[in-house]
Amino acid sequence: MHQQLTQMELQSLRELINAHSLGYQKLQEYANQVTDPQIKQMLQQSAQSAQNTKQKLMSFLQ
Repeated sequence: MHQQLTQMELQSLRELINAHSLGYQKLQEYANQVTDPQIKQMLQQSAQSAQNTKQKLMSFLQ
């Protein structure tokens, strides 16, 4: 059972979720633009990591 979040904590959590969402989008876009397979893979892995972190953070809102 999650404890009740304060308004400040909730706002911080929303900002973190938005930042990871934006990071995911940017990294995916960069990965789509590069041709070097190693750099593409690195960017895709970083994008997935940002997406995973976003999902973990969103679980605190449930």
